[in-house]
Amino acid sequence: MIHETAIVHPSAEIADNVEIGPFAIIDKNVRIGEGTIIREHALIRENTSIGKHNIIFQFATIGETPQDLKFNNEKTNCTIGDNNTFREYCSIHRGTLDGISDTRIGNSNLFMAYTHIAHDCTIEDDCILSNGASLAGHVNLDSNVSLGGFTLVHQFCHIGEHAFSGLGTVISQDVTPYTLVAGNHAKAYKINSIGLKRKGFDANIISDLEKTFKLFVKSKKTKSEREKIYRESNLSNVYTEKFVKFTLESERGITR
Repeated sequence: MIHETAIVHPSAEIADNVEIGPFAIIDKNVRIGEGTIIREHALIRENTSIGKHNIIFQFATIGETPQDLKFNNEKTNCTIGDNNTFREYCSIHRGTLDGISDTRIGNSNLFMAYTHIAHDCTIEDDCILSNGASLAGHVNLDSNVSLGGFTLVHQFCHIGEHAFSGLGTVISQDVTPYTLVAGNHAKAYKINSIGLKRKGFDANIISDLEKTFKLFVKSKKTKSEREKIYRESNLSNVYTEKFVKFTLESERGITR
């Protein structure tokens, strides 16, 4: 159902059962999948693809022009998966040619009111961004990340899966998976054990992650010493391996 006051560009591809509310605007070259709901006064800009069963609340803006002074109206994209929720005044900007030419959002994410996702960001699945959380350009969020209200993330940062940030955190380096960070500037305090328990992680896995965290994040040993201790320990499992791989491959350095 498309409300009579909504403005929908003739080139937009809208599935039959999409709901578009009063005074919403759907720009050119937009695709919207079945079951998606666009509330009143929402704005979907050009070259945006939205999957199935998303809900976009009033005054949200999806696929807007990036806030990058080098951007010169090139054709770039914003690509959104299924089952996402974008609350009031949420803003998502499309990519740039200097980046990946796209801003990519996966499935089942919650973006609370006033959250902002800048150009060329990649967000995987099941993430929660609380009110006012903002990502600068080129930020990557792995699955199950939870950012507390008004968390700010510097450009080009990578935040690992199941990481958690406290209220008002300022992140300027990569955040290791499964880790709780907080503060301005952010510090890594511990493994997000409570969050992992809620997600059904085994107690032994959490214990191994805590030991790996202390070794690779808090220890003052050299890189080679840390790796040697880890390899000689009994800590290796799929989760600790991800943690160690993340620390070794970090380009910005990890939050400690």
